[in-house]
Amino acid sequence: MREVDVVVVGGGQAGMAVSWHLKREDIDHVVLERATPGHEWLDGRWDAFTLVTPNFQCRLPGFAYDGDQPDGFMTKDETHAFLQRYAASFEPPIEQGVEVTGLTRTAEGFRVRSSAGELDARAVVIATGGYHRPIVPAFAAQLPADVHQLHSSQYKNAEALPPGGVLVVGSGQSGAQIAEDLHLAGRPVHLALGRAPRSARFYRGRDCIAWLEQMGVYDIGVEQHASGLTKRESTNHYMTGRAGGHDIDLRLFASQGMQLSGRLVGADGAHLRFDATMERDLDHADSVMESIKNDIDAYIERAGIAAPTEDRYRPVWRPATEPTELDLHAAGITNIVWAIGYRADYSWVEVGVFDGRGHPTHQRGVTGVPGLYFLGLPWLYTWGSGRFAGIARDAEYLGERIAEQVGARAPAHAA
Repeated sequence: MREVDVVVVGGGQAGMAVSWHLKREDIDHVVLERATPGHEWLDGRWDAFTLVTPNFQCRLPGFAYDGDQPDGFMTKDETHAFLQRYAASFEPPIEQGVEVTGLTRTAEGFRVRSSAGELDARAVVIATGGYHRPIVPAFAAQLPADVHQLHSSQYKNAEALPPGGVLVVGSGQSGAQIAEDLHLAGRPVHLALGRAPRSARFYRGRDCIAWLEQMGVYDIGVEQHASGLTKRESTNHYMTGRAGGHDIDLRLFASQGMQLSGRLVGADGAHLRFDATMERDLDHADSVMESIKNDIDAYIERAGIAAPTEDRYRPVWRPATEPTELDLHAAGITNIVWAIGYRADYSWVEVGVFDGRGHPTHQRGVTGVPGLYFLGLPWLYTWGSGRFAGIARDAEYLGERIAEQVGARAPAHAA
C-alpha cells in the first residue's frame, strides 16, 4: 500500500495553491488530477469567455499576474497559460489522469481509492470546487427531439449551434454572458431570467471590484456577514470582462430585440410555461447594482477620496407585458442552453462531513473530521474564496493547519 502524508484531490488553482504551501513546509504530499492542471478553464468555457475579475486579482501563493494589463481581463486561454506558468514556477507533485473514486477513514487517517490504485494518507484536501454536475431540469426530457439542448458548460459559440433561435435559461454570470454572445452574433435570443443580481463594471472612475477590494469587502468572513452561512448559497453578480469590461444590461438587450421572460417552470412538449417574474427580477438586479454604488459613494465620502461623480442608472426599457407561455416551434427556437448551474457531487467521499443538503460542513475549510479539509469553495471563508482573489489566503490557512497536524519531514540532506 502506497503511503503519503497528504493527498490533495484536484489540480486546479486551489489544489496547486495548497501544494505550494505544503511544498514550502516540506510536507510529503501528492496532487491527484483526473485530467490536466487547470483544464477546466479550456474545457468548460465558451470561446469568448474572459474572467469577470480584473487581472490584478489573480494572485496565487508565490505567484501573481505580472502582465501589462492589470486592469484587464484574461481570456480562457490566457488564464490556462497563467496556471501552467504557476505550475512551472514550483513544480507541484501532480499526478495527471488519475481519477479519485473513493475516500474512507482508517485508523491512521484516510484511504484514497483512485484509478491508479489506493493510497493511505494522514490528511486529505478536497480541492475539486463545488461545481460538478451540470443541472438540467427533469422536464427537459419532455421537449421535442428536434430542439437541440446543451448545458452552458458545453456552449462554445453561436456558429456551433444549429440554425434558428436560442432560448437561454438562467441569467447568472454564464447565462447573461452567453445571451450577450449570441445576441452580438445576430442570433434571435430568448432569455428566461432568474433571481441573479448584477453590478456595474465601472463606477466613479474605477472598476467596481477595485473599489470593493479597497473597501475590505473581500476580507469579511462569511460568519461575520449579515447573511451568515446562507451567503454560500448566493448567486454571483453578472457583468463581463469582454472587450475591456462593461455592464450587462438585459433591458438594453430587450430594447434591441432580445426576448425576455420570467423563470421557466415547466414544459408540455414544445409549449413552455414561465412565472410572471421578469419585471421583478430586472428591478431586483438593478437595485443590487445601485446598492453597491451606494456603498462606494459612502466609502468615498468617509475616506475623503477625490473621485469623479457619475449619474445613476435609469432603466432603458420596461416590459409592456409579462409573457408566461412560449411555443418553441412557433417562435423559431431550435436550441436551448441551460445555464442554471451545477450540483456538487461528493458521492465518492464516504466520510460524514456533510449537511442534509449534501454540502460539506466546515470552518474555513477545516471539517469536524481531523485531517479532512476543503479548499476552493465559494464563500469557503470570504467572497473571494472561490476566485483567485481569496484562494491564496485560504490555502495559507489550511497549510498552517495541516503542518500543525502532520508536521514536516526532515530535509533529505539531514543526518
